[in-house]
Amino acid sequence: MNATNVARISRYLTCEGRELHFMEWGAGESNSATRETVIAWHGLARTGRDMDAIAAHLAQRYRVICPDTLGRGLSQWSPDPAREYCLAFYERLAVSLLDQLGVRDCHWLGTSMGGAIGLKAAAGALRGRIRRLVLNDIGPELAEAAVNRIRSYAGSPPAFATVSELEAYFRTVYKPYGWLSDAQWRLLTESSTRRLPDGRVTPHYDPAMVQQFIQHPTDYSQWPAWDSLTLPVLCLRGETSDLLLPEVAEAMRVRGPRAVVVTIPGCGHAPALNTPEHFALVERFFAGS
Repeated sequence: MNATNVARISRYLTCEGRELHFMEWGAGESNSATRETVIAWHGLARTGRDMDAIAAHLAQRYRVICPDTLGRGLSQWSPDPAREYCLAFYERLAVSLLDQLGVRDCHWLGTSMGGAIGLKAAAGALRGRIRRLVLNDIGPELAEAAVNRIRSYAGSPPAFATVSELEAYFRTVYKPYGWLSDAQWRLLTESSTRRLPDGRVTPHYDPAMVQQFIQHPTDYSQWPAWDSLTLPVLCLRGETSDLLLPEVAEAMRVRGPRAVVVTIPGCGHAPALNTPEHFALVERFFAGS
């Protein structure tokens, strides 16, 4: 079996009264019932399809679950944005999802917000159930300038007449992801596009999700949670990341679980996890080597 013919299915479950969409990779394989599980969770304004490349690779060995966070992609939008768009509610959604899928323990791979959810859950409701944690360009402290940058585009998503124009926008705003092939840019665009009533297209998320930064301004300050962790942690930091600063990554290396910190060249926030080098880093870490 290779990454080009790994089975994947699109699924929906109701978690905490909200419908979540997720892609399940490696489902239906002959040994799927005994496979270890990887939860691969995307970043703030993105969808679970961002994980397609690495999920296809990891699914040769693992069952890989890639959720769309509440308010993103094909998951339901929250009817109570001020209360539900926050790490605490995302953690509850994760617990419900794992319980319904019968996942007793797992590895967690999280990009940006997805990593913050994993960090919170590993120190909280999923303590002991998350065995190994990969944080992709995220830590227990965020650079304020980067948060302001993200809020500036995520809170007021633009709209365009054509999908090609939206792709051009994505190529600009997500340039820090590093190298993506033309096919990967097209997938990124088509998997995160919704059409507005006036016919224009816009990124596929609820703009109200930025309420997190207004109603829960300390959500991403997680040093106490970090210092309580005892599981193995791998931190991937984009070489020019403006969100995870070098001094924070260094503190993660010497505090708490003492993460293994690896700098990913040629990108900022956040590495796209789409190259053989990225795959190998994550795969070796999950294998304990």
